[in-house]
Amino acid sequence: MLVRLLYASRAVDPSPEAIEAILSQSRQHNPVSGITGILCYGGGIFLQAIEGGRMQVSELFGHIQRDARHKDVALLHYEEIFERRFGGWSMGQVNLSKLNHSLLLKYSEKPELDPYAVSGKVSLALLEDLMATAAICGRV
Repeated sequence: MLVRLLYASRAVDPSPEAIEAILSQSRQHNPVSGITGILCYGGGIFLQAIEGGRMQVSELFGHIQRDARHKDVALLHYEEIFERRFGGWSMGQVNLSKLNHSLLLKYSEKPELDPYAVSGKVSLALLEDLMATAAICGRV
């Protein structure tokens, strides 16, 4: 049973080193668990989609909720899926500070990442747009 979970959180430490440490850990541990996904960050906010088996995704989300590097963890969207959308990434990344702000404005009131202010489906549509425009890096 494959599922997709989308959540938002705020970085306790938004430094590039801290974000790279999170990505590195994800890329190391996720393939073993069959987890794939994408992580967007900007303005100290994470937006992450994770895909995989139901139990593996649930366990990872529980770990994220307890991770001291994240605060204000919010579940935005959860669904059973037929196939992965982000299957090519152990943890792809998007640095929103390097994007054209019109893409963010397409999905929100202001040209900034604020998944707390939009629906989970809107956030998922943003991720799909980022994937379609090749804004995701770190493909593994």
